Amino acid sequence: MTALTPETWLDNPTHHAWLEHRFSDLLTFALPSIRPEGGFHYLGEDRRPMADKSPMLFLTARMAWVSSAGVREGIPGAGRLLDHAMDSLLGFHWDAEHRGWLTQPGTVTRKSTYDHVHCGMAASGAMAADHPRAAELMERVVEVIDTRLWDESTQTLLESFAPDWSDSEDYRGANANMHGTEAMILMGAATGDRVWHDRAYAVAQRLIDGFARAEGWLLPEHFAADWTPDLGYNRDRPNDPFRPYGATFGHSLEWARFLLQLDRSPWVGGQPWLLEAAEALSRRALDGGWGIDGIEGIPYTVDWDGSVVADVRLHWPVCEGIQASAELVRATGDDHWEQWYRRLWDHAAAVWIDEHGAWINEVDASMVEAGSVWPGRPDVYHAAGAVRAATLAGKHPLR
Repeated sequence: MTALTPETWLDNPTHHAWLEHRFSDLLTFALPSIRPEGGFHYLGEDRRPMADKSPMLFLTARMAWVSSAGVREGIPGAGRLLDHAMDSLLGFHWDAEHRGWLTQPGTVTRKSTYDHVHCGMAASGAMAADHPRAAELMERVVEVIDTRLWDESTQTLLESFAPDWSDSEDYRGANANMHGTEAMILMGAATGDRVWHDRAYAVAQRLIDGFARAEGWLLPEHFAADWTPDLGYNRDRPNDPFRPYGATFGHSLEWARFLLQLDRSPWVGGQPWLLEAAEALSRRALDGGWGIDGIEGIPYTVDWDGSVVADVRLHWPVCEGIQASAELVRATGDDHWEQWYRRLWDHAAAVWIDEHGAWINEVDASMVEAGSVWPGRPDVYHAAGAVRAATLAGKHPLR
């Protein structure tokens, strides 16, 4: 370990002021996404709705989470975004007939755990912001997770269902369980109920201390119903936005953040493997993945030998790298992570942040904006996490 330089950016007031301005920019950019009929428009780079995109549940829930932080920090406009998100989650997206939420109202789609657990994150943020409908949303989330999504026999989350909750999918995904872990960490912090941290820890132990460790800290993402890894899943779909083939470095960096949050849990924290795994995942993704194909940044996916599968660059792994390195600075005091925090921010400022303060979603190998995976500017969740990383690192997740 290298001693931390005294000039760490995480404690620099000028850096904090810059970040606060960026967070305000993100919320201002998002205001035109409010859709009067419910949900949020998928915005293009010009802040106008993209005509071929419809409101999506996970984006509505993420807007609730981000705007709840804006309310707590006193950013004008955040309350309008949060009120609309909460009304949409309790009305527009809610399935009154079968309960649970509709991914895209007006379109018949499966009920996915990935979408639903984001509602737990939304409810937690709304509770921290003292929103008057937060308890109502949290009650619905708890019911759905307890009765539909949580598999007590494996201590993990199921994947997806038909609209009436029949036909459970014979697939288990690390992505849904990762965001479920995130939601359950926040739900435990919001409600004071340790069951959520116990469940989050159980998922993390299986996926990270088990599968990721066994693969040299590359995380298998796709599994059969009995949790047998399917390392060849979607080999012909390397750019799939939710289930790409191979290992996803961005998810490794997200997991590092969640592991360090679990390590601070009053109920499950203090297990030595949590910090060990957070560092190992981050080193494999950053030290071993950055520019591995001769192109600046983090490639989308790699094969099991570490070679690049999808060389497209997306903004969210950069945001997650910023958050993971900030958490690791606080957890270890190692200057290695301070240097990564600075390097990632320099990269973000040069490549990803546009003139409106929003983040470009995707660039090609020439660092030119692209849209093969995620076009437009639909989502401020990852970017908001990055600009708040210095505030949240090492602290309560609902600060």
